[in-house]
Amino acid sequence: MEVTASRSTWPQALCDPSGQRQAKPRTKGCTMVIDKGLGQHAFADLLSTSGEYIDIVKFGFGTSPLYPLPVIRSKIELAIKHGITVIPGGTLLEAAVRLDLVPGFFRQVMTLGFTGIEVSDGTINLNRSLRSDLIRDAASLGLKVYTEYGKKLFGSRIDVDDFALTAEKDWECGAELVTVEARESGIGVGLFDEHGDCRDGDLSHILDVVPNLDRVLWEAPLKEQQVSLIKALGADVHLGNIPVQDVITLETMRRGLRSDTFNLQKVQVLDYMI
Repeated sequence: MEVTASRSTWPQALCDPSGQRQAKPRTKGCTMVIDKGLGQHAFADLLSTSGEYIDIVKFGFGTSPLYPLPVIRSKIELAIKHGITVIPGGTLLEAAVRLDLVPGFFRQVMTLGFTGIEVSDGTINLNRSLRSDLIRDAASLGLKVYTEYGKKLFGSRIDVDDFALTAEKDWECGAELVTVEARESGIGVGLFDEHGDCRDGDLSHILDVVPNLDRVLWEAPLKEQQVSLIKALGADVHLGNIPVQDVITLETMRRGLRSDTFNLQKVQVLDYMI
């Protein structure tokens, strides 16, 4: 076989053996990355290598106010240039609710150029009326709204029927996606047990009763969790809290370029001359 140096790209089918991945802006198979404090250079490096495969960047927890203003502005602007939605962590909004500083929260979100927010109640109790108001208020400002369901306390599990009702109301209020809580550890919270393994019974129940599964984002920071959800729901499942170093690894699994999901490949039969 003759190989010439003039070819500048990999064969298309080899880049995506599944033949299914959407280009950005994606409506299927979104990847949300959690940034826990990357500096400008590390963030730029992340986007230069993986920006094509990131749809949402969340500045985790309440980290956003701790950055020097020029740094956070630079990071937000760079993410937007790569077609990425940028949101502060839901814990920051929870703190604003607790401290009665919601107007100030929204003012600074808009000033800095964030393009979305996360509405959660993982640490506080947020009544339905206020949750709905926060979603509607953010949407009215032109922000994309990602809500989150579940508590952060170790051992917390999903009340599937309540999740279904909450998700339906969140979507009605204007939420883009509803996220299933798993924290950044993925252990002992929500869908995952104390070993980080998927609670298959809970997942099956969710699949039975929750409508619009294409509008659910599953936090799955660990590789085996990502594999389980891809196998159960397909390569186009929305996945979140992905560590920055694992973005390309996850993309290989979505495309069938890693042994764990190799069978996702759309096999083409080719004739070779012997």
